[in-house]
This record gives sequence, C-alpha cells and structure tokens, in this order.
Amino acid sequence: MSLRHAILGFLSLKPLSGYDLRKAMDASVQHFWPADQAQIYRTLARLVADGLVDVQDVDGDTRQRKLHIATAEGLAELDDWLRTIHPAEDSREPFLIKMFFGGRIGAADVRALLLARRGEAEAMRTTFQGIATSIPAGGDLNTTLRRATLLSGLRHVEAEILWIDETLEAVE
Repeated sequence: MSLRHAILGFLSLKPLSGYDLRKAMDASVQHFWPADQAQIYRTLARLVADGLVDVQDVDGDTRQRKLHIATAEGLAELDDWLRTIHPAEDSREPFLIKMFFGGRIGAADVRALLLARRGEAEAMRTTFQGIATSIPAGGDLNTTLRRATLLSGLRHVEAEILWIDETLEAVE
C-alpha cells in the first residue's frame, strides 16, 4: 500500500488541509499505516504535481491553510487501486528476531522482554477496544468496513497476547 492511496482515500471523504489529514490519519489508521507530517506533505505535493489533487486557499483563514481536494483523476486512481489485488507484503518484526536469537541473553532477560511487550500489547488492546465502542456495529458499508479493519487490529493484538503467554510458560 502506498501513502499516496491512503491520502487519496481520506480526500475522497472530504477536502482536508495537511494538518487535518494528519489528525484524521492519527485518529483512525495510525496503528497499521503510520505517516509523519513530512511524509504527508511530500506526498500531497506529488499528488498535486501529478494532477490527482487540487489545492484551494481557505478564505479568511489567518493560518493560510490550504484545502486539498481529490480530482476526478485522483478518485479514478484510488478506485483502480482499490479494485486491484496486490500480493501480501513482506513484514519485518524486530521483536521476533530478538526472540529467535534470545537464547543468548538467557531466560530471565527473555521473560523481561516478553512482559514488556505484553504490557504494550495490553495497552494497544485497550485502545482498540475503546475505539470499537465508538464505531457502531452494522450501518452502511463504510462503517462496516471501518469496524472490520479495527477488529482485525484487535484480533492481531489478542493473538499476540496469547502467544506471549504461551511463550512465557515455555521459557519457565
């Protein structure tokens, strides 16, 4: 997935300034598609240069905000991307590399790493559960798919907690 398409997706919902786009991403997709402000602004500039996004000044805004609006070409690219099947991307899990070679540091240090990771996973689960209460079950297709995306993250973190617990038992 590219940040380009994530941004076009958000702009398909409504015009946004770069700042508002960052806030929208942080409030929704940051757990599986993080992007910093510089990445967002660089990508917006490329989208404008490619004719996929237009920019409009906000009248009377003392902060000189600019709204970014997806063009018809930008929406067509987004729709094409949404319809295209892409192979699964390789992922890198630094924590799993630590576990793979963790025998070098001994069981006590491995348990400490696992317990720390479990704390992080518990915090993430709490965050996901909180967000889940704000998205109603059912509703239109967009709401259903946003809830499904959130539940995917929740199921992944729950599986990680289970794996950590099993691994802690195994290294006792």
